[in-house]
Amino acid sequence: MKKVFLCIVLIGIAVLGAGTLALYFSLPPVAHLKTQNPKTTALIQQRQKEAQRAGREFKVRQVWVSFDSIPELLRESVRVAEDARFYEHEGIDYEEIRAALKKDLERGGFMRGASTITQQLAKNLFLSTDRNLVRKLKEFWLARQLEQELPKNRIFHLYLNVIEFGPGVFGVEAAARHFFGKSAGQLNLEEIVRLTAVIPKPLVETPTRTSSWMKWKAGWVLTTLRKTGHISQEQYLQAAGKFKP
Repeated sequence: MKKVFLCIVLIGIAVLGAGTLALYFSLPPVAHLKTQNPKTTALIQQRQKEAQRAGREFKVRQVWVSFDSIPELLRESVRVAEDARFYEHEGIDYEEIRAALKKDLERGGFMRGASTITQQLAKNLFLSTDRNLVRKLKEFWLARQLEQELPKNRIFHLYLNVIEFGPGVFGVEAAARHFFGKSAGQLNLEEIVRLTAVIPKPLVETPTRTSSWMKWKAGWVLTTLRKTGHISQEQYLQAAGKFKP
């Protein structure tokens, strides 16, 4: 009986390993992204299909800009809010995963995410918003490939140009123009904080809303920028009143 059970276990491991290997080799190449900007993304295509099924018109707003033309404060605001250790990890932040799991255990449920900027980019470019193990495995491997093939700033550059900020709005430049009527390079501190705050909920919240959640999230981003030394105490105090509940 033990031999039969052992055989079943070994067969299961072999099948799982073969399936995992096949999954890995089915992943799309990423090396071309060193020099080429993607014409579209899996997320844009997903949103287009969702709108088509719902009978809604869908207009894509996306304007590619260079990395250097995006204000440093905007870049840092997004980084400290979404992936503070971006320049330290290799695509997967295991420390953040441990912290997220600890929080989930304390709360008794899955509340906190731990996706890095690289993982988010992998999902946006190639995958979908579905939550399942297969998609998560693909995201993990694609993130590792992106880190192996592309410089950190190129990964961040791609991310800032494809991240979703609202229905049909992708990238920081399109978001700045759509919500504030100006280019990303002209955004003030409040506008930068608002754009950063909306990233986790781009289809529910908008940067110009005054909902309690937006005020809380924007206030958290502003406080984080102060704690990390990206803005002065004077800048913090001038903007803080605008995000009080």
